[in-house]
Amino acid sequence: MTPESARPIRIRPAQLADLSAIQACAEAAYGKYVERIGRKPAPMTADYRAQILAGIVHVLDTDNTIAGFAVFYPRGDHLHLENVAVHPDFRGKGHGARLITQAEQFAAASGARAVELYTNAKMTENMSIYPRLGFVEIGRRNEDGFDRVYFRKALPAGG
Repeated sequence: MTPESARPIRIRPAQLADLSAIQACAEAAYGKYVERIGRKPAPMTADYRAQILAGIVHVLDTDNTIAGFAVFYPRGDHLHLENVAVHPDFRGKGHGARLITQAEQFAAASGARAVELYTNAKMTENMSIYPRLGFVEIGRRNEDGFDRVYFRKALPAGG
């Protein structure tokens, strides 16, 4: 067995063959929030097939296993980071930060001025993670029956 630190890690665009692994990752990553929120969080009901076909899903592949994924796409002057999920078996290894960095690099390369994301207000763990990664809270609102907290991270001028 290869030690975790020696396993190859790559982030790549998702393929339809990854669909079941992405869905399983979303279920595992967000399942703990169902009771807290009172229903399934949006990432548990997302149409990942359509998102894969649109080319907006990227998977973190470690040793040929999908450890996590991110969904992001350009929106106006920024990149919208819709979803970052890491399977619980792979948490604590920096994979979420890697996925966010990948989104930031994509944003900079495409000329975006910032990365924006939101989290559910009841996913309290995220409320401290995003500021540590340089995101600033820019608003709160109720959308689709969820209390969402919006964050923005400005990118350096010139990408």
